[in-house]
Amino acid sequence: QVQLVESGGGLVQAGGSLRISCAASGRAVGVYAMGWFRQAPGKEREFVAYINRYGTTDYADSVKGRFTISRDNAKNMVYLQMNSLKPEDTAVYLCAAGTASSSQNTYYYWGQGTQVTVSS
Repeated sequence: QVQLVESGGGLVQAGGSLRISCAASGRAVGVYAMGWFRQAPGKEREFVAYINRYGTTDYADSVKGRFTISRDNAKNMVYLQMNSLKPEDTAVYLCAAGTASSSQNTYYYWGQGTQVTVSS
């Protein structure tokens, strides 16, 4: 019932910032918790952040203090502000809709991803 499209990825120098976006169509974003995950080549998909339907957020330890997830339910948008980027952050970033957790298994819908590349 939800289609998700990420945008805003690109190439950035270490220490720089990017904001990536997730646009939803179909059922309203407000119904779901929204998560960001990332996947680097040859690695498993890993949790980055989520925001639940009440606005509570959680982050992976690796991004705490650097990344901020937010949502605008009126616009059916979810954002991930990424600051102080490191080469280790290089990955395809995917947004997902479902039930709030750090596990990919609780999310029902997934976007195709947007590439974030951090150079050293």
